[in-house]
Formats: sequence, C-alpha cells, structure tokens
Amino acid sequence: MARDVSDTTPIASRAELIGWLEAGNKPQSSFLLGTEHEKFPFYTHDLSPVPYEGRDGRGGIRALLDGMQATTGWEPITDLGSIIGLADPAGGGAISLEPGGQFELSGAPLDNIHQTAAELATHIEQVKQVAARHGIGFLGLGMSPLWTRAETPVMPKSRYKIMTAYMPKVGTRGLDMMYRTCTVQVNVDFSSEADMVRKLRASIALQPIATALFANSPFTEGKPNGRLSERSEIWRDTDNNRAGMLPFVFEDGMGFERYVDYALDVPMYFVKRGETYHDVAGANFRDLLAGKLPQLPGEMATISDWANHLSTIFPEVRLKRYLEMRGADVGSEAHISALSAFFVGLLYDQAALDAACDLVKSWTASERQSLRDQVPVKGLGAGIAGRSARDVARDALAISRAGLARRNRRNGAGHDETIYLDILDERVQSGRVAAQELLEKYRTAWADDVRPVFTECAY
Repeated sequence: MARDVSDTTPIASRAELIGWLEAGNKPQSSFLLGTEHEKFPFYTHDLSPVPYEGRDGRGGIRALLDGMQATTGWEPITDLGSIIGLADPAGGGAISLEPGGQFELSGAPLDNIHQTAAELATHIEQVKQVAARHGIGFLGLGMSPLWTRAETPVMPKSRYKIMTAYMPKVGTRGLDMMYRTCTVQVNVDFSSEADMVRKLRASIALQPIATALFANSPFTEGKPNGRLSERSEIWRDTDNNRAGMLPFVFEDGMGFERYVDYALDVPMYFVKRGETYHDVAGANFRDLLAGKLPQLPGEMATISDWANHLSTIFPEVRLKRYLEMRGADVGSEAHISALSAFFVGLLYDQAALDAACDLVKSWTASERQSLRDQVPVKGLGAGIAGRSARDVARDALAISRAGLARRNRRNGAGHDETIYLDILDERVQSGRVAAQELLEKYRTAWADDVRPVFTECAY
C-alpha cells in the first residue's frame, strides 16, 4: 500500500466522487505505467523475520528505511514519530511497509517496461547494499514459506492496527493476507469512461490467468500447503465485501458512477485527521459524506478520505484514477517486469485490447468465478468454457506480444518490450509455473526442507 493521500479539500456530493475518478482520463499519448512489488526481509544467519527495531544487535526495518533514505535522498513518511516509508520529492516512486514488514517499492509512473526494469534493478541493488550491513536478505515469494503468524513482526502503522482488529470479523484469512503475503502489480491508465470499462472488463476476466502464470506461493510454515498460489487462495476468504471478481463490472450501465456506488457500499476502515487515524471500521462512507458518521459527528468528507477509502478496497482489479492489476504473486526480477509487460501489451494497444475483449466476451460470471476459484490449486491446469487456462494464457500472451511489438518501445540494444514476455512463453510452453518448479526441488534436491528457498528465491 502506498502513501495515504492528504488532500483536505471538502467533498460533499456523490457527483464529486464520480468526478474525482473521471479526472483520471488522459490522452493515450500520455499513458504511463507504474509497477509495485513487495518482498520479505529476513535475517540471513537464521532465516528469521526482521522486526521493526531489529534483534540481537542487528538492525531492523527502521534501519533499512534510514539506510534507504540516506541512499536515495527521498523524504521520510512518519506515523506517530516512526519512519514507515519514503517518498521521492520529485514525484516519482515511494517505499512503504506492509503489516508484517514486507518492503514495498511503488515505482514511478514511467513510459515503458525498459524503464521499469531499470528502476527495479536500481532499487534491488540499493536495498541489497543497505540490507547487507545488517545481515538482511530479501525473499521473492507470494507467501512467507516458514514463519507462523505469531512469529511474524508487526509494523508501527496506525491504519494496520485498525485493520488487524477488523479482519477477523469479516473473513478467516485477512491476517494472513496482511502479514504473510507479497504481490506484484502494474497500474495502467485509461482515456475515457468507455476505455476504462473495456480495460476493466478484460483485465478482471484475465486476472485469474495472471494468477496462474505467476503462481509462486506453495509453502506455508515449512511445508507444501497444497496450492500453487496460497496468496490467491487467502483472498477468497479475506473480506468478500471488498474483494473478488466484481460481476457488476460486466453488466449494462457500468461506468464511473456504478463503481462509486459499489465503493460507497464497502465498509470503511478509518478516517485520518492530521496524524491521527480514527477507527471507524464498518462505517458507511455515505454517512461521512452527509456529516453524520456516528464515530465522528459533524466531520465532513475530504478528497483524502475518498482516495484513502478507495485504497482499502481489494478487488482483483481496482479502479482509482488508474487501474491496478492485483492478481499475481511476487517473484524474481524477470517475473516482476513480465507482469507489467503482460498487461501493458494487452491494454495499451487498441488492436490488442479489441482482441483481449473478444477472448473473454463469451465467458459468464459463473465461469469467471469458477476459473478464479480453481487457479490457486490447479494453476494453468484450471479451465474455463471448455478450454484450459494454459490455452487461454497462450492466446493472451500472443495478443500481448503483438501489442508490445506495435508499441515499439526500444531499449539501447534495439529490443522492444516483447523481451519481457519470454519467461511467460516458457511457462506456457512447459505448462509449469514457478510454484511447481519449487515443489519439485523441495521433493528432490531439497530433501523435503523448505529452507533452501531462501537462497533460491532471494534477490
């Protein structure tokens, strides 16, 4: 999760909420992309998780943030006196913390995947240099493979205290989601309401295909958990009032207004005033809009309240002033860049978007949901409408590759962005994703010991 918004402009009507989303429209010539990824810090000497203040004389998460501040020159983000992130004062990227200490880079808005790959490589090199001083490494998996939830540290972020108390009331896996998972996502632009709707429909329908392609969380507490993407399975019972495949998106009349009505029905977590997070978990944003929130009587909604509320909704694809693809486990650097390339190729070229929409247009809501429910266990072996996820992935990759080729963004060596899809083509050709490769190593070379994953999947 990126930095909370701090815009105190009053907002008093549903029409203004709709207008805030509409302001995300931009000409295609101005489209950018932003890549976000999370990773697990661990102490290399004993593979234990890294607490905020450190342990046994070793620096912790605070020391990582202090070191990255000195390295990047970015401005600290604080919460009640504790540094909890960094922001580029030039308006580029940000570093933030997930509840269990997962270290997140929210990348800058960039023109192409070459720039994303370079940004990622720079960040990984910087953070490894800082972490090495404290005996810390970073793990790229969708779920922590060894630690129990009780062993997992808790970060000093006020919003997470509110969420931690609320999650068990609305699902069985919310605390696992918060403390023990890592994802990668790409954020993409839209040019109009109609363009937003087409991109949202295509990307939601194909999000389970991305889940299958990027499945990388087969271990929990030192042993196989029976799934290829435990992170994706966790989301099936985290909080179904704010997660899922959003079937209404495919109904007639979908647009900014319809999404606003959906978001207004999602219970709130908090209202932030100054440095204070007020716990309003379960409250209705309509009451805040009317100045009738029981927990804060007379308090009126602001732009930041709306932006922050939208950031606490967790569907497979999230609409803000851009679209966030949220279905993939994190993995290697190549894996992270591939996720961005996959969706940029599908969504940023008109012919590719047309083909992607055609690929999924006949699927019913129940078929989309069935696919989404299958992929955590079956991966590319899942099926929809008489086809395997592997076959759909092959088609989607071909569409994306053609879209990237037509975009024709080339690096210094003359390569276009299609080079970042090669890892996914290999997945489809073999029918084996990262989780399956790790499971095979666990059963053979690792002799049923999960600990080698901290070497195999470290950055």
